[in-house]
Amino acid sequence: MSFAPTSDQQNSHALRLCEASHNGKNYLFAGADSGGKRAVSVYTLIGTALLNGVNPEAWLRHVLERIVDLPISRVCELLPWNVKDKLAADNSSA
Repeated sequence: MSFAPTSDQQNSHALRLCEASHNGKNYLFAGADSGGKRAVSVYTLIGTALLNGVNPEAWLRHVLERIVDLPISRVCELLPWNVKDKLAADNSSA
């Protein structure tokens, strides 16, 4: 993906646009309002990874493998922009 926001303001704006486009009748398949809200959360995680130039599948795998043992005070270490270089290095060595 060639689009990469350069500031928090641009990143927030892009995420609001994604959120606005994924609502309403798009979630009728979810079965309930709670299912639609979960779907929006997943789309937001995927969108955040994409906006930061990170493979969403690799990032989510990385997070799920580490989050269990990580203290809450260090959760920010798992954000896409904080693990981007590590995931790229792991990808190039594989």
